Amino acid sequence: MGSGITLQASYAARAQIAGAVRLTPTVTSETLSEATGGGIRLKLENTQITGSFKLRGATNAVLSLSDAQRAKGVVGVSTGNHGRGLAYAAAQAGVRCIICMSGLVPQNKVDGIKAQGAEVRIVGRSQDDAQVEVDKLVGEGMVMLPPFDHPDIIAGQSTVALEILEQTPDLQTVLVPLSGGGLISGVAMVLKAANPAIRVIGISMERGAAMHASQNAGKPVMVEEVATLADSLGGGIGMDNAYTFAMTRDLVDGIVLVSEAEIAAAIRHAYWHERQIIEGSGSVGIAALLAGKIDKPGRCVSLISGQNIDMNLHHRIISGEDVDVAAEGKDA
Repeated sequence: MGSGITLQASYAARAQIAGAVRLTPTVTSETLSEATGGGIRLKLENTQITGSFKLRGATNAVLSLSDAQRAKGVVGVSTGNHGRGLAYAAAQAGVRCIICMSGLVPQNKVDGIKAQGAEVRIVGRSQDDAQVEVDKLVGEGMVMLPPFDHPDIIAGQSTVALEILEQTPDLQTVLVPLSGGGLISGVAMVLKAANPAIRVIGISMERGAAMHASQNAGKPVMVEEVATLADSLGGGIGMDNAYTFAMTRDLVDGIVLVSEAEIAAAIRHAYWHERQIIEGSGSVGIAALLAGKIDKPGRCVSLISGQNIDMNLHHRIISGEDVDVAAEGKDA
């Protein structure tokens, strides 16, 4: 693969972030197991301190900075969860933090980042627009910690796979929400090192799935960023992508796309049948299972990546209302 990100880096990250993040549970879903004929388990990263897996990578990256870098402060671009994790990790380390976001990011995620003490700057209508502001701040001396394409971020996210292996030792399939690839790259790296036969399947939304489009093109490509219930999976993978495109290409067994209706059905299922509040991006594995898009899942873990959904939107979805965020805008 040649990324330079190894199993040893995963174990080192686990040691470094120990005590700063939660070891989250993996639980059996009787309803999904019955519906699919597999043994379905849910890895509940929605119960992480900041409500998503992103805290793992952000904490590892912040703790890997030199004293001189910490003194400069950190900046990142985010669709919400990376920003919240980075803001929290920076606050714990006493490091100044600025998060740049597009106007498509839901207000609850903006508010969640501000609550952690970080400054938020809203720029344009895409992550690419927000990245321009990040680049300006880097030019002024701040240190950029990106949401996915960074070795310390990937190593930090990979620690969730070490827990999955320990909690489900006879694992056959893992379903991973897929956006820029920082999570799935780290997870696949660990799982394939442990057992190359484990299937790692990325799940994304039909609207604006950047990594899916890039893998089909054989290179990173630009995609239009549009409103979706899986808002945390929005944005591009970066034309200068150094790690996650190749790692996804080399380690991931397939990518499945789910519709907005399937995402909504999964959010409802998680609430009414699993007693879990999850956001659209965290529901995509459940969506794929319910839609019959995972062939022979077997002993399967669906990684539930986050819970940071606007609760008014969540109420509308679980009440059975048809919701179209593309038609209504980000504040649906």
